[in-house]
Order: sequence, then C-alpha cells, then structure tokens
Amino acid sequence: MFAALGAHPWAYPMLEVVHLFGVALLLGNLTLLELRVFGWGKALPLVPLARLSLGLVAVGFGLAVASGLLMFGTQAGELLANRVFTAKVALIMLAGCNAGWFHARRSLQRQDSTARVLMLLSSVLWLLVLTCGRWIGYV
Repeated sequence: MFAALGAHPWAYPMLEVVHLFGVALLLGNLTLLELRVFGWGKALPLVPLARLSLGLVAVGFGLAVASGLLMFGTQAGELLANRVFTAKVALIMLAGCNAGWFHARRSLQRQDSTARVLMLLSSVLWLLVLTCGRWIGYV
C-alpha cells in the first residue's frame, strides 16, 4: 500500500493537503479557544465555544495523524533517521501531555493563571511542531 502511495503522482500531494487541512483545523480552533481563555471575546460563552472548538480540534488531529502515518509509511527509514522528525514527534507527545494536564485539572472551568500558562505552552509547542514539520524536508 505504501509503495502505491509513493508511486501514484497524486497520492502523496493529496495526503499533504489532507494533513495541512487537519493541522489548520487543529491549530485554528485551539487558537480560538486560547484567545477566549486569555479574555478575548468574553461575550462568547466559553462552554459552547469549547465544545465546538475541541470537537474540531479532535477532527483535525485525527486527519493529521491518519495522513501523517500514511506519509510516514512511504519513507519511514528516512524519517526515522531525521532528527527534526524525531523532535516533531516528541513535541506532539509533549503537546498531548500538556492537553491532558490542562483538561485533567479542569482548566476551562478554572480559567486561572495556570490555565493561561498551559494554553501559552500549548501554542508554543504547536508552533514548534509546525516549524519542525516544515523543516523536515530541508535537513
């Protein structure tokens, strides 16, 4: 299956489009929610906004993971040897741990300084993931 993805002229570019769409859904909705937690758009009720945003974040993450795994399968050896790819995967795991901590402590309900620090950390981690993703092809 992975050989077919690498051989078909449209398959890999379409996976990249799906991957980018997933990343856009994930980061766009996280950013919207983060801005609300930081106090922007206070007129928007947090709970419905969070429900919508986090649902779309989950869809985006699913698309990014599924397409990313398929792309990985076409050149696994090269990517595993790439330190930037390794850093990207480690940063995604850190972002997941950060999200787990954020939700486990019920940060949306608290909206305290720790919630804002965790949100800021989330933004930094995901920006680093994006940076690594773009940098992979140049290393």
